[in-house]
Amino acid sequence: MQTSQNLAVDAKALGRGGNRSLTGSLSLRRGFAFLAFAGLAWGTTGAAVEGIYRAGDLGPVAISFWRFLAGAVLLLPARALRPSRKAPRAPRPAGRRALLLMGTGAGLAVFQTAYFAAVRDTGLAVGTIVTLGAAPVFTAAGGRLFLGERIGRAGMLAVAGALAGLIVLVLGNRPGVVHLGGVGMALLSAAGYAVSNVLGRWTGRHGTGEDAFTLTLWSFLIGAAVMLPPALHEGLLPQGGNFTETALLMLYIAAVTTALAYPLYFAGVAVLRAATASVMMLLEPVSAAVLAVLFLDEQLTPATVAGTVILLVAIAALALAESRPPARPETP
Repeated sequence: MQTSQNLAVDAKALGRGGNRSLTGSLSLRRGFAFLAFAGLAWGTTGAAVEGIYRAGDLGPVAISFWRFLAGAVLLLPARALRPSRKAPRAPRPAGRRALLLMGTGAGLAVFQTAYFAAVRDTGLAVGTIVTLGAAPVFTAAGGRLFLGERIGRAGMLAVAGALAGLIVLVLGNRPGVVHLGGVGMALLSAAGYAVSNVLGRWTGRHGTGEDAFTLTLWSFLIGAAVMLPPALHEGLLPQGGNFTETALLMLYIAAVTTALAYPLYFAGVAVLRAATASVMMLLEPVSAAVLAVLFLDEQLTPATVAGTVILLVAIAALALAESRPPARPETP
């Protein structure tokens, strides 16, 4: 799923920095197409994971480990083919750089693994909607608490709307439709997203930001290292079921929703406004919900639909509020 706003230290900084040649040549239409593909691809991740659960007994930790490892392996050749930078980069403090890479990798590990567990425990539609609905709220709160970022009245209303949507989604359904354990894992996933996102903003402010490709690759490698011990305990390989189907679904997750979708996402956000990119990424929960209904026999109750609509509107409003430039003081 979409992990990636959490991996980009700052999409605006990416557009200003070493990606100017790409920004100049990539049209806005192609930027929209790239973001649309990334959002739709990430929306299929949970469905592929659900397919793995049904095909065998591979657990969420092992799935997360294999996605990290395979994604990193597929990105390594692309790194070798990247053009070298002509302008030398300013030296960056090693401690802050290590904090960024380790923190982002660990945050992504929590984000992804907890999301896979949420899909298993409460279904694709609810797990995806709660995760992606709570993540911007947690990020805004973290930015306010740790970075002193002002949310503003419009932002506060958007956060309140997102919380209201979550309440309707969780409490408005009859018992058995939404499982609290799965909702808890979805909220943990959103917290992992927020930690890596806020950490990226903090390091970017102190001049230790990484380019998006490097940060993505290192996060995958660190995430794989973090997840290896618990994955070994859970079981790295399925012990039963359809091994071929499991392997093909894992290959799809690694190749399409990871190694292909991430670079296209970063290319798209380099030429579009942050608010536009955030709203485009609403394709992810929508496509996940559609797949859950059409192919996984999940039911969307009126409370689920109402909570989802409130959440999506609140996320769009929050993205617009955060992208609005601060008011300039009037000069006498």
